[in-house]
Amino acid sequence: MSEAIETQASQDFYFNPWDENFRANPYPHYRPLLAGPPRVLDMGFKFALAARYDDVRAILSDHASFSSVQPKGGGFDEQIDFFGDAPTMLGSDPPTQTRLRRLVSRDFTPRRIRELEPRIREIAKNLIDAAERKGEFDVMADLANPLPVMVISDLLGVPHEDYHQFKSWSDKIVEADNTLPGMPMPDEIKAAFTGLRAYFVAEIARRRKNPGADLVSALVAAHDEAEALNADELLQFLVLLLLAGNETTTNLIGNGMLALGRNPGAMAALRSKPELMRGAIEEMLRYDGPVQSTFRTTTKDTSIGGTPITAGMGVFVIIAAANRDPAKFNDPEKFDITRESNEHMAFGDGIHFCIGAPLARLEGSIAIGAALERFPHLRLKNPDAPLTYKGSYFLRGLSRLDMAVK
Repeated sequence: MSEAIETQASQDFYFNPWDENFRANPYPHYRPLLAGPPRVLDMGFKFALAARYDDVRAILSDHASFSSVQPKGGGFDEQIDFFGDAPTMLGSDPPTQTRLRRLVSRDFTPRRIRELEPRIREIAKNLIDAAERKGEFDVMADLANPLPVMVISDLLGVPHEDYHQFKSWSDKIVEADNTLPGMPMPDEIKAAFTGLRAYFVAEIARRRKNPGADLVSALVAAHDEAEALNADELLQFLVLLLLAGNETTTNLIGNGMLALGRNPGAMAALRSKPELMRGAIEEMLRYDGPVQSTFRTTTKDTSIGGTPITAGMGVFVIIAAANRDPAKFNDPEKFDITRESNEHMAFGDGIHFCIGAPLARLEGSIAIGAALERFPHLRLKNPDAPLTYKGSYFLRGLSRLDMAVK
């Protein structure tokens, strides 16, 4: 990390996703990046930083020039090898990405999402009930962490009572992003991934004997009947669905509640006018979204916003910076739940646009709405207390958020 700081000593910006202080509040560091063309940074390997809205959208819309496949030799070989060679929706390009996305799309249709709404409301109510009985409310532990895991568990057909174990595995695996390039991955992260894979190996075997109406059974059938998935792809698919199906929504709820706590006027307006929730969720996604950045690798010599990029160079596509680009959004540093024009990219763009976006929006709306309705005096317990963030820079979310309920 000291080398990274020295490397950037002569620059007018600082970007280091492996720096805990940077992850705690990266937004001030984005402002210089929004003021001009993408920068190229050398931290032992060169990569570009795309922050402006138009540059980010152009990259995400051009999968032919900017590949989602992570190449070897960039300092992350151990992570790539450990997680396996089987492609995933997020880490592949067409035609593989198209095939994989098609397999899961049936469970994320508008009709299927509507069918889930009563169950999501039931889970949210039970979680809020438990928090009320305690008389204390840690948004993360009591609501944001368990609800998305329980919902995705229902979709997969695995017991949501195991959510503590699922969340523990999930949080550890996400922390793999914090491993510095070239450094070995910590044993506890390897153990979490091994445990999660072993769990799904057992679930796959069980569904082959007793298939159900759940997503795991459907994917097992696709593998067994049409060879749409090979064995490794099936396993990777399930791991990705659990991770992506809960971490982003957890961060949406946590970051959104923090924004409301810091803007009590917005919280009061939302409580008195629940019809503002749709716009409020979009503003939460724009203002402090669940995904800070994604990563692409150039397939040919090209340019981004006037900056030459050589083939094989990595690109940090900083979605959270683009969502605060003053060239796109008026007063972008202001949290405004009544913002009229809000074409944010919190869920990405192009072929990799988040397939679970409607589900995340619904879960966020229900969870936050339930908390506001139940706790009329809800506020940050200690507005000046320092915040701690878990996970990675890419999936930046709070580890704890205490709010007073009386």
